[in-house]
Amino acid sequence: MFEPLQSVFDAVQTWLFESAVQPVVYAMGWMVVQEEAYAATEWFLLGLIQVALLYAVLRPLEARFPAETWTDRRGTGVDVIYTLLHRLGLLPLALFLVFTPLFENITQVLRDAGYTPLAIDALVPGVTDVPIVSFLIYLVVLDFVDYWLHRGQHRFRWWWALHALHHSQQKMSFWTDDRNHLLDDVIIDGAKALIALFIGVEPAQFVGLIIATRVMQSVQHANLAWSFGPLGRLVVSPVFHRLHHAIGYGHEGRRYGCNFAVLFPVWDQLFGTADTRRVIEPTGIRDQLPAPQGASRDYGRGFWAQQWLGLRRMVGAGE
Repeated sequence: MFEPLQSVFDAVQTWLFESAVQPVVYAMGWMVVQEEAYAATEWFLLGLIQVALLYAVLRPLEARFPAETWTDRRGTGVDVIYTLLHRLGLLPLALFLVFTPLFENITQVLRDAGYTPLAIDALVPGVTDVPIVSFLIYLVVLDFVDYWLHRGQHRFRWWWALHALHHSQQKMSFWTDDRNHLLDDVIIDGAKALIALFIGVEPAQFVGLIIATRVMQSVQHANLAWSFGPLGRLVVSPVFHRLHHAIGYGHEGRRYGCNFAVLFPVWDQLFGTADTRRVIEPTGIRDQLPAPQGASRDYGRGFWAQQWLGLRRMVGAGE
């Protein structure tokens, strides 16, 4: 069923690589990274497909079933830039490829010392090595890692200073998922890439895991008043995640916030951070509000202003 689509995709990838990417690689004298450049071309095409499908599906749904109604969409355009940079960019894949040779060297040292690194897909031969089963196992394991990384983003002041950029959007939409500080992305994606290598994820599988996670996160950030009904107990819904972004709830509630789960709310349920109320509250951060409710803090309107202010907040986080 999917073979014709795969053939078309492979043909487009090869054409794009040979006509646009490979000439640049040769001109710059980077022939040693041809294989990585070919993988990057695949990532770029997959990103284009993601963005096109998300816009085609989620934008009409947001217009038809909005959680919040805005008089205009000013302030959301910068989130589109973040989405294009992340979905068409190469940060997670680049980190994974950078860490791979380093991890292989570490693995060899450990094996020489008599230690064999963990390989989850080999735990139960005939079961965990089935591609779809190993994919789901890796997805759950990395989501567990994501949960604790996310809690760290809210717990440590210097890290929150970066992550606050993500929460500063007061008009949350499906574009908001990728609204992150670049340094924050390096930390998160680097940590996940290392964990993925440690548990035996192959590069091609890692790409699939990242895409699946990001597509689901785009749905969660969508401006939709959907809780998914009974399914919301298994998968994070837009209403569940919107409360995490709500002023007074997501960062302040229950001392350091609620609803940290990225894909599966079971982690919030297990560790006491779940808030399952189906309410729609204004999103943002309290110190954005005018006095006396807040301090009218500026988080920047453009991409570079937001990145710069994030670094300034991080430097001053200990004050």
